[in-house]
Amino acid sequence: MKNFLIDMDGVLIQGNTIIPGADSFINKLIKQKRKFLILTNNPMYTPKDLAHRLQEIGLQINEHQIFTSALATAAFLHKQRPKGKAFVLGESGLTQAIYDVGYIITDLKPDYVVLGETHAYDFQMIKKAIRLIHDHGARFIATNLDVSGPSEGGIIPACGAMAALIEKASGVAPLFIGKPNAIMMRSALNYLNMHSENTIMVGDNMNTDIVAGVTSGMDTILVLSGVTSEENIDKHPYVPTYIKRSVAEIEPEDFDN
Repeated sequence: MKNFLIDMDGVLIQGNTIIPGADSFINKLIKQKRKFLILTNNPMYTPKDLAHRLQEIGLQINEHQIFTSALATAAFLHKQRPKGKAFVLGESGLTQAIYDVGYIITDLKPDYVVLGETHAYDFQMIKKAIRLIHDHGARFIATNLDVSGPSEGGIIPACGAMAALIEKASGVAPLFIGKPNAIMMRSALNYLNMHSENTIMVGDNMNTDIVAGVTSGMDTILVLSGVTSEENIDKHPYVPTYIKRSVAEIEPEDFDN
């Protein structure tokens, strides 16, 4: 029986609206007792917050079925340097995950500077981060590559853009943990004790979801309900295993061996 890793934005939801058929797709996975995780690069919210948001619009997903780049980042820090210290630029989803693995969040001799998404990047915090990296040798970690994100007034700079600024000023490039890094994929698989050869990655983005699945040894399903059009697929040096218009077309049992 196949397991599923599923991107959130552009696959299950668009803004605050369910993509048609997403609720029935999730209900099929639950009814068939399949393991699945909602996999998102968004580190701002805790899984509990995201689960509440999804439940409110009609998706029956609990907090233990959501895995964020913040959780992957925290797991990476814990494995690399247990009970360390970090200077963190981010929202509660990231700070809570880092606290939960036993880290101290501080600007006093941190082992790491950890950059995530936030509603308002603070110049003083960015300046402090640059100096901790450049002058004091803190290691530089960022949750995700995304350079911009949507808002009601238009696009806003996201983690990747701020990481570029800090890299330029400090001379140190960050390690990005979120998709498409295999660290994120391996952490998600380990979280539910799943194996790549028996798991399918479902996503709408060729540059994050699909390449992450391909490089992690998974079959992939590209859905055309998000950022990728069918005409753009051939521009990439890799291809998805399957292409669907949306998750409404996915019958999970069709992919079992």
